[in-house]
Amino acid sequence: MKESTIMMYMDSLWVMVAAILVIGMQAGFALLEAGSTRMKNSGHVAGKQILSFALATIAFWAVGFGITFGEGNSLFGTSGWMLGGDSKTFEALSWANVPLSLKFLFQLAFVGVSLAIAWGGFAERAKLSVYFIFGIVFTVLIYPVIGHWVWGGGWLGEMGMQDFAGSTVVHLQGAIAALVATLLLGPRIGKFNKDRTPNLIPGHNQVYTVLGGIILWIGWFGFNAGSTMGTADGFFGYVALTTNLAAAAGAIGAILTSKFLTGKADIPAMVNGVLAALVAITAACAFVEAWATIVIGFFAGAFTFWTSVYFERKGIDDPIYAFSVHGIAGIIGTISTGFFASPRLVEQTGVGKAGLFYGGGFDQLFVQTIGVIGAAVYVGVISFILLFVMKKLVGLRVTPEQEISGLDISEHGSYGYPEHLDPSLTSAKKAN
Repeated sequence: MKESTIMMYMDSLWVMVAAILVIGMQAGFALLEAGSTRMKNSGHVAGKQILSFALATIAFWAVGFGITFGEGNSLFGTSGWMLGGDSKTFEALSWANVPLSLKFLFQLAFVGVSLAIAWGGFAERAKLSVYFIFGIVFTVLIYPVIGHWVWGGGWLGEMGMQDFAGSTVVHLQGAIAALVATLLLGPRIGKFNKDRTPNLIPGHNQVYTVLGGIILWIGWFGFNAGSTMGTADGFFGYVALTTNLAAAAGAIGAILTSKFLTGKADIPAMVNGVLAALVAITAACAFVEAWATIVIGFFAGAFTFWTSVYFERKGIDDPIYAFSVHGIAGIIGTISTGFFASPRLVEQTGVGKAGLFYGGGFDQLFVQTIGVIGAAVYVGVISFILLFVMKKLVGLRVTPEQEISGLDISEHGSYGYPEHLDPSLTSAKKAN
């Protein structure tokens, strides 16, 4: 058997494993978000992960993948619908030594993560129908365009933007959509007092939140290390190392900041610190030295906690802190390579230039900043237009009565915790 054939088999196996790890992050999001919200909405919050991934699968196969990676222009792909076309249709993916079906599956997993992030801004008050409409449009018109700009041969990729696994492409996109939804939906009932001071609405299960965070941490090895799309030089091991170092630093940074600012070592804050650090290192994992990943991760974890407190005090009700964890940290991670990108790693990856701290000047920092601004503006504008029109035509939010009773019963007809919440069952329990 030829060595090239063996390598193709090994690369394909690695990408398949990585895709499974990233798809498995949906379980992490289900536990994290359900645990971070109230019991009366837990089934709805967890169940929508299956719905959103199902919608993303069909829409990305039919249209989104072609717009992202299909041959086209600097703004979007114009070919490759339903994975059809000749060998030149997906020229942007020609460097990966794996079958097209695996490339699609791996990239689909990323879309599913980005969409899961967006739902954080909808939590506990959005109609189920909104998930159908926005989920499809996000997968067809929003995510693929930014993906094409950076990874599919678009204008940001031509400029040399460094976003190895998607701090901007995946996380910032989802976070901007979440922020727009949060602002248009308004705060949950009871979140703010008349003087705009916030009330605590704790999640119902911190154990779920922690387990969800751990599952996401594990899945991130597929996210970042899997983005090497190969095993030949062992570089995926280095990417896994930088990913883990950043996550550890983020946990420490967040819990120390929580203790300093609030006097409490908040457990959900520590989980979000891990996730913020992972989001930040997602862009930089292949471009920065190990010591820099600790700096990036620590800063992302600490700063993200501060922003979550700040935004809440400003009247923004982001139940999962999606914008802080994935948006602010996504910006930090994307910008970080403009400072920390190492010449040896830039040479190895062949993307962009060295960072400011390595004598590379402001060139890469400029490119990274333009990429963040361009992506944020596009996603923000399209998300706002879509959600604003939906708000006027069909409405975004459930009725106050439905919100108070909980989305489990009002949208799905049953409780996620029936023995605790269903009057017929709780009454029977008391009688016994």
